[in-house]
Amino acid sequence: MQKHFWQDPKVEYDVVVTRGFTALRDSAYTAAAGEEPLDFRISPSDKSNMSKYLFGKFTRCLYSVQKFQSDAERKLAVILEREALKWFKPAKGQFQIYYKLGADNPEYQPDFVAETRDRIYMLEPKAANQMKDGEVLAKRDVAEQWCRHASDHARSYGGKPWTYVLIPHDAIADNMTLDGLAKQHAGSKGGAT
Repeated sequence: MQKHFWQDPKVEYDVVVTRGFTALRDSAYTAAAGEEPLDFRISPSDKSNMSKYLFGKFTRCLYSVQKFQSDAERKLAVILEREALKWFKPAKGQFQIYYKLGADNPEYQPDFVAETRDRIYMLEPKAANQMKDGEVLAKRDVAEQWCRHASDHARSYGGKPWTYVLIPHDAIADNMTLDGLAKQHAGSKGGAT
């Protein structure tokens, strides 16, 4: 039946916020017994399998350790540690954002969320050759919509707006600023949401 389901794209839905926040979920990871986390500021010599490394020594991350899928993610963590008030890599189910992929509606889990003095960013570093991939764009579209709704809700009580930023991995360098990355890559229509 799912393959015969269709939805009129012109239909608008009412958004109802039932909770203004959710507690942080435990983040699962694997590590060798007794393995000490690496300093996130130092790139490991073997970057071919970044996901095997456990990183730590964070001061602004909401978790004491993190794993990264790429060196670009590690570099983004360096930027966030320097510029964000707080940040984290959401655990599965943290935001409950779903996108359409064929007959399925999988959950989208953004790579990073960071709060600054005036904004909350949902950040997604992606390989440059995947920036126009249909699944990446579907995730972007639902995340931008989620950020618009979150911003509307935040505005109702004087909270901070949310912005989704899809960043090509080769645009991330340790010396970049979060504001600079956001200005270059926020919004599918070229602007912050």
